[in-house]
Amino acid sequence: MTNIFAYTPKTLAQAAQTIKDGGLVAFPTETVYGLGANVFNSRAVANIFAAKGRPTFNPLISHIAEVATLEELAVPDSRVKALARHFWPGPLTFVVKRKDLSPSLDLVCAGLKTMSVRMPNHPIALELIKASGVPIAAPSANRSQSISPTTARHVYESLGTNVDMILDGGPCQVGVESTILDLTTSQAVILRAGGLAKEDIEDFLGEKVAVSHGNPDQPSSPGQMLRHYAPKLPMRINVPATERKEDEFYIGFGAQDGNLNLSKSGNLTEAAANLFAFMHLAEEQSEYKSIAMAPIPEIGLGLAINDRIRRASYRK
Repeated sequence: MTNIFAYTPKTLAQAAQTIKDGGLVAFPTETVYGLGANVFNSRAVANIFAAKGRPTFNPLISHIAEVATLEELAVPDSRVKALARHFWPGPLTFVVKRKDLSPSLDLVCAGLKTMSVRMPNHPIALELIKASGVPIAAPSANRSQSISPTTARHVYESLGTNVDMILDGGPCQVGVESTILDLTTSQAVILRAGGLAKEDIEDFLGEKVAVSHGNPDQPSSPGQMLRHYAPKLPMRINVPATERKEDEFYIGFGAQDGNLNLSKSGNLTEAAANLFAFMHLAEEQSEYKSIAMAPIPEIGLGLAINDRIRRASYRK
């Protein structure tokens, strides 16, 4: 018996009530599964940090279901509004100035004067937010620094009964977290590469977008810790197939084949969707001592993939 519930109208209503009552619900989005709580309930938000073992200086993303809600929480400029109309719902998070400086939101925002907000492109996530009647604060539904979950089973294996409900909506389609875009300054800055490619944002804005890896000791958005998304086994990256070791589980890409291949055709969208699921599979293989991954091009979604595997392989 687990706390995984297949999605039905009845379990959706139960999940929404759990959010209203201050509980924790893991739910699917197009990127990864999120661990959600009422953004205005400080105790519930604190339980997110406790369940994950996440440091409280690391801010959370607030998920909304209507573009209009953005202006209730933040002070978006014309760029934010235009980008939201074009890319939402979708894997794009904005870091914007907070409108509500209430202490009740300080934990969600890690005490910052900014807030991270997005509208997920998943029918169950949007339905849950609407039925709950509040924005939902939700980091990835896994232990801090471990591999992000793309199935309900991944959530249960990582967090177990620390979650009141896990709403099963099947595997996530994008497979890496949202792109986080800081629009609090004149130049747009990507703070975390993710499911929306940098090139797509630049094409829409008609200008170059900077990339910052942030300060891991004082993160201004999620996903900036040096070690993150990490499997239990040591991991090497940018390893050609000819240089893999006998005791390494090899995750290939394109012509660099291995135990698994993120995309034999070299499709970065397919590779991103498979990334975390394959890392979960790799760490379960007891006959191997480590994981190696083929080189991934630093273009399109390759920027997000390389960000994840660099942090996953980080060693002090």
